[in-house]
Amino acid sequence: MVQFVHPAKEDIKLEGILGALADPMRLRIMKSLMGNEGCMSCSEAAPCPNIAKSTLSHHFRILREAGLIHTAKKGVENRNIVRTEEINQLFPGLLDLILKLSEEQ
Repeated sequence: MVQFVHPAKEDIKLEGILGALADPMRLRIMKSLMGNEGCMSCSEAAPCPNIAKSTLSHHFRILREAGLIHTAKKGVENRNIVRTEEINQLFPGLLDLILKLSEEQ
C-alpha cells in the first residue's frame, strides 16, 4: 500500500509553497482543487485531460511535499484535500492572494 509523506504544519515553509506554485500546471491544479471545495481525485483535478499519469503524480507529489495538499487513498482513488486552514494559520490569506493574482495575468 502506498504511504504518502505529508509535512507537519510546523514544517511547512513559505519558500516551499511558492516554489510549488511557481509551476503553471501546479497552480492550475490548486485552482481546480480550491474551486471544488478543496477535495478531488487526481484525475478530477487534472488541468489537461491528456496529461500523462506519471506527470500528474509528480505534480501532486510536489504539492503534497510543500504542505499544500493532503492525499488519502479512498478505494482505488487518491483524494486530495487542500490544507487551507493550516496554510492560513501560518500565512494568512496567502493562497487566496496567489490565486487572485494569477487570474489577473
